[in-house]
Amino acid sequence: MTHVTHPLKRALSLTALLALGGTAVAAHDMWIEPSGYRPVIGRTVGFRLRVGQDFQGDPLPRDPNLIQQFIAVDGTTTTQVVGRDGADPAGLMRVAARGLLVVGYHSKPSPVVLPATKFNTYLSEEGLDAIAALRAKKGETNAEARETFVRCAKSLLLAGPPYAAQQDRVLGLPLEFVADRNPYMVTAGQGLGVRLLYRDQPLAGALVVALNQRDPMARIAARSDKAGHVTLKLTEAGPWLIKAVHMIPAPAGSDSQWASYWASLTFELADATPQAIPSSSPGAR
Repeated sequence: MTHVTHPLKRALSLTALLALGGTAVAAHDMWIEPSGYRPVIGRTVGFRLRVGQDFQGDPLPRDPNLIQQFIAVDGTTTTQVVGRDGADPAGLMRVAARGLLVVGYHSKPSPVVLPATKFNTYLSEEGLDAIAALRAKKGETNAEARETFVRCAKSLLLAGPPYAAQQDRVLGLPLEFVADRNPYMVTAGQGLGVRLLYRDQPLAGALVVALNQRDPMARIAARSDKAGHVTLKLTEAGPWLIKAVHMIPAPAGSDSQWASYWASLTFELADATPQAIPSSSPGAR
């Protein structure tokens, strides 16, 4: 595990990014930022979509043309996250029961053309060494790149007290993080294991990066193992973002050369050590 202390900073607003024709947007993270990670049962929680870097982002309003899937899983119930087109938050739902709420957003593919310098920088920052090597082998290092990207964001919220039995679950996103255990049972200084799945199969060798919203410059990074697994020592309390990017050559006949998938997972770490509640407690989710 390594600590990345000097990430490349960008301070462009989303408006400025869009003015670049999507060039910078494609190389920025996207995540779900709920109105509260500990919602009150019976109240409505909002799910904001954010695009940016260093866990600081601009709003991505709800756009039905971009949404492939936007769902929330509460226990055994899967709910479509609703919202008003063009609105921020992009999604709303009423929290009906206690437990771990798993929210997932899967975008439709979006095309972008990146100049060589920007694309090469992006490959380096996201640890996509195999793609950089493949471009070099093809003699394309100094050529622009045509890419199609897909966003795969998850967020874990907790209504009510934490239980040991509460678990993250696989939503079937193309690229997806799955936490080993309920992060609301974790406190600062402890490790949280996550699996990275691509098409429901473990993804090895991906650069996984964790950022804390209170101190996003102190990044934690590691490569996933053969089982797609990595354990990250979460050093601070507060909201966390875990992210990774996977890229493959685009299918034959595609207008793009590359297809990328961007995964993110957000949750909040407690300031104090949570009290463990036995997994056999009634109603635990």
